[in-house]
Amino acid sequence: MKREVLMGLSGGVLLYLFLQGLNPLPVLLMIGLLYLLYETGGLKVIRKQIGGNTAKGSLCKVTFQAIGGQATAKKELIEALEFMRAGDKAAALGIRPLKGILLAGPPGTGKTLLAKAAATYTDATFLAAPGSEFIEMYAGVGAQRVRSLFQRAREAARKEGRFNAVIFIDEIDVLGGKRGQYQGHMEYDQTLNQLLTEMDGIKNDDGTRILVIAATNREDMLDPALLRPGRFDRLVRVELPDQEGRLQILKLHTANKPLAPDVNLSRIARETFGFSGAHLESLANEAAILALREGKREIEERHFLEAVDKVSLGEKLDRRPQEDELWRVAVHEVGHAVVSESFRPGSVAALTITSRGQALGYMRQVPEDDYYLYTETYLRGQLRILLAGMAAEETILGNRSTGVQGDLEQAINTAKRMIGAGMSSLGVVSLPDLPDSDLQGAIRDILNEEKAEAVRLIREKHELVMRIAQELMSRERLNGDELRAFLESESGALGSSRATGKDEAAGVLAL
Repeated sequence: MKREVLMGLSGGVLLYLFLQGLNPLPVLLMIGLLYLLYETGGLKVIRKQIGGNTAKGSLCKVTFQAIGGQATAKKELIEALEFMRAGDKAAALGIRPLKGILLAGPPGTGKTLLAKAAATYTDATFLAAPGSEFIEMYAGVGAQRVRSLFQRAREAARKEGRFNAVIFIDEIDVLGGKRGQYQGHMEYDQTLNQLLTEMDGIKNDDGTRILVIAATNREDMLDPALLRPGRFDRLVRVELPDQEGRLQILKLHTANKPLAPDVNLSRIARETFGFSGAHLESLANEAAILALREGKREIEERHFLEAVDKVSLGEKLDRRPQEDELWRVAVHEVGHAVVSESFRPGSVAALTITSRGQALGYMRQVPEDDYYLYTETYLRGQLRILLAGMAAEETILGNRSTGVQGDLEQAINTAKRMIGAGMSSLGVVSLPDLPDSDLQGAIRDILNEEKAEAVRLIREKHELVMRIAQELMSRERLNGDELRAFLESESGALGSSRATGKDEAAGVLAL
């Protein structure tokens, strides 16, 4: 019926234009195009592009118990969610319900999982959308999508018979960046303005409580209007897990995996300092893949230890350097290891001359514990370890190579950190106001002092470094325990030879 009416109306318009002496061809083409779009569903696609996004409502099954390593973040988040669960009690005390919670922290720490667990905890409909989905080149499209998202949240909650809805916006810094930084393109500002308006309009008496949870790892990029009370009322830090947190995460990710009796998850958690939850999940998965490659029915600890290296640096490479290059790599890494064991016994986890990623070889340290504050003594010791590879190359091989560049970059950054904390001869200074010449001079002084100490240690243990490097050349990899056992045996041998008047310059490594 509608089709017949449209055809009759179109014919009448065309006849009228013809009688008026106008060319009806453009109108005819327009009518044909609209008809084609109608028949093929193109109009629906256009409406979806302008007013919709891919966010769908659903009830999440993720719980806080299934998330490990974020005890503080979970506690803070649960406390904020109690206002949604106990809405009547909160209203009786005159408490305004929270409108937004911002999860801020490094990538891979579980911000999305926390948002899903929040929806489960409050028995809420869960809608998720990335911040980039709201940004288009056409003005007004992003704002319409924001309006549509909030409307669908209310409709989905009512349809499911729920009183709560959680809207999760990932990477909100794309949508909520500081206004005014995109000159000549107001779409970003319009979209953010619409989000601010929608959050201001969230009410507790409209039948559905809406909570906006957003995640970002660039909090400094957000517009201040987003962070004021009444919008994102709570800022929850989701940081990298500590050692106990890493152990909990490893237990969660290995619960469905057969582990050999020699697997010590506490030791693996200790050796994965700086790993996020995503890294640890990948670690457990890579260890299982390594066991599968070998046809094992259980995952052994060596699989986990190799997976640590793979997650950190990448897969082993087929390339094999020339023999003289391998010898240089071995001397370099053993220099790191010997000085590290001299400074902090038990600190070396492994050293190898096997190429991974961009590294021809590496020495991996394991911290005694997780530290968040560093003393000058500790930082100077780390500088000594960083510069020990270069010191070993110069002392034993007579020159250095381009392989020391990465170590130098880390050492320079550490020296800058020390200067900024007043740990240099300059005293307390402001780094941004410090002249480049003074800064470079202070960095040079700190690095030269610690390099001289590293050279002294390498010279004292010259024979020891040579022997361990030869052992590393034949075995390609030494773990920390094997290195320390070798050091103890070599120290005893050197002590005996010194007693007979031989190898007096070699020295003894004190463990």
